[in-house]
Amino acid sequence: MTYATAPYGTWESPIDARLVAAHDGHPEYAGTVGAEVWWTEPRPAEGGRRALMRLRPDGSGPAESVLPEPWNVRSRVIEYGGRPWAGAAREAGGPLVVFVHHADQRMYAFEPDAPGARPRPLTPVSALGGGLRWADPVVLPERGEVWCVLEEFTGERPTDVRRVIAAVPLDGSAAFDRSRIRELTGDADRFTTGPRLSPDGRRAAWLVWDHPRMPWDGTVVRLADVTAEGSFENVRAVAGGKRESVAQVGWAADGSLLYSGDASGWWNLYRLDADTAGSGADGPTALCPREEEFGGPLWKIGHRWFQPLEDGTVAVLHGRGSLRLGILDPATGELADAPGPWTEWAPTLAAAGTRAIGVAASPRGAYEVVELDTRTGHTLVVGSAHTDLVDPAYYPDPAERVFRGPDGREIHAHLYPPRHPAAAAPEGELPPYVVWAHGGPTGRAPLVLDLEIAYFTSRGIGVAEVNYGGSAGYGRAYRERLRESWGVVDVEDCAAVARALAAEGTADPARLAIRGGSAGGWTTAVSLTSPLTEGLYACGTISYPILDLAGWATGETHDFESQYLVSLVGRTEEHPERYRDRSPVHHADRVTAPFLLLQGLDDVICPPAQCDRFLAEVAGRGVPHAYLAFEGESHGFRRAQTITRAVEAELSLYAQVFGFDRPDVPRLELTT
Repeated sequence: MTYATAPYGTWESPIDARLVAAHDGHPEYAGTVGAEVWWTEPRPAEGGRRALMRLRPDGSGPAESVLPEPWNVRSRVIEYGGRPWAGAAREAGGPLVVFVHHADQRMYAFEPDAPGARPRPLTPVSALGGGLRWADPVVLPERGEVWCVLEEFTGERPTDVRRVIAAVPLDGSAAFDRSRIRELTGDADRFTTGPRLSPDGRRAAWLVWDHPRMPWDGTVVRLADVTAEGSFENVRAVAGGKRESVAQVGWAADGSLLYSGDASGWWNLYRLDADTAGSGADGPTALCPREEEFGGPLWKIGHRWFQPLEDGTVAVLHGRGSLRLGILDPATGELADAPGPWTEWAPTLAAAGTRAIGVAASPRGAYEVVELDTRTGHTLVVGSAHTDLVDPAYYPDPAERVFRGPDGREIHAHLYPPRHPAAAAPEGELPPYVVWAHGGPTGRAPLVLDLEIAYFTSRGIGVAEVNYGGSAGYGRAYRERLRESWGVVDVEDCAAVARALAAEGTADPARLAIRGGSAGGWTTAVSLTSPLTEGLYACGTISYPILDLAGWATGETHDFESQYLVSLVGRTEEHPERYRDRSPVHHADRVTAPFLLLQGLDDVICPPAQCDRFLAEVAGRGVPHAYLAFEGESHGFRRAQTITRAVEAELSLYAQVFGFDRPDVPRLELTT
């Protein structure tokens, strides 16, 4: 092949920002209604709504969106949301589905096969604070109810909130009458998941935790007997604790209790006899003890890493770093992985009989809805099938790397070198590289095809995704490296990767950048203001960040993370100097590198007020920068026009700082 010689960053690519925006996000919340497979799917071109998709089992056609615009199936419980829908199959009348509509957060019932079907409200609207919100439902037609998480605001502050498991009538009688909603638990626990009912319906299990712990710090499994009248009694704690994180609880076909807990230092799968649980008798049995994760951080209520099948086996997600699908035989501990090209599975497993359904991707393909038939061992894509809209030769060819940080500690990262089928840089030129810091910070960057990464690599800009200390996927000890060290360990680890790439001759040391959103935005901003990284980065892109720790700890964020900083930084009253010394808003005088700041104006997790304060401190200091704020966007961008503008602005920043031309995108106006 003949290559055109052109400097890194100037290569032409068919992956434009509109293509990136059109394919932002991925399927989520897979589930089954009888033999049917359902899930939610992003619609960036439709205002960023989430569509509810249905796949009929009779092969009568492709998956269909069952609700037109503007229906948006998305819950705001704990702001990050949770499973927003559930359904039940009926002998007559077709499926009965309930879902949460994002605009008003009411729960609706929908019978898609009924003549003239339209959603009907099940829950009322409350004008107090954030209102009433719902997540993680279980539809119980035989009881005439939906059991789910109720998040109820009791005042105007984001922390004026209570959460319980509630029973909502399916007949719509509570649509305008809050008193018709039955509360199945008290609100002594600050956070709760929805209930998981035993196969015989006689018991319910769920997870709870309390401030200042996050669910990956410590959670408790509660178990209750369910009376004939549908109330909970004999509620007891049967697993977990303040120093053990249980990520998920469920029931095996034989009525034993299953849960994913990290007592060993890794989220592994355990079985507990429900008849003796909590009595001090035999404890849990580890079904497949390994130094691997069979769970993950519970950022959204209703994540599922395992799903029991009717033949007694269990579909599980497991691995170090990446999660793959396997079928576990609890009797023998044998674990067989599903065939196929997918290397990363999202925590949204579902099951129907002996079929396991999930959402999976690979470095060469985006997330798809995949079904494994355990009787035949065959896997197939059933929804959201990946299609190569451009020549795959423009996709990056990534590699997993382990770098060394301070004290020789391991740092996991994914390297995406520049790649183009018909372009090469002049001999001797090293490529620019951008370090990507993921959100969370207790999250993880998966090694999958991401068109936003391909947008940059196909133009000659390398990307290094860093799963810095504190990331999930590598055991509890790796997660806890960040304890009281946020703004230090994450910054050091990203910097260590950047310096290593420069030292080994992979990246141009004069053209290194850093970018990230949310907690990654914090890491980026600290990296531009910290003495630990002085002169390392030529520029940065900061998206919906935390910039002022003290403000964030005293009322400027939502309830779920309102005490997260206790573990990440320390208690404010004990370590006030950390809150000031690490906050970028107090060190604007150290900023010398140009930066782009991106913010949604409806963001209640990382509010725009923090950006305003930071920009006020930067103003007049001679540092080139740009601020793009987007109406109607919250935490993370969902609308196609927003994503397009943000991606093009980021490329323009790199072009101006790294010294190459990009006439194909609008020039970002930098001010000082």
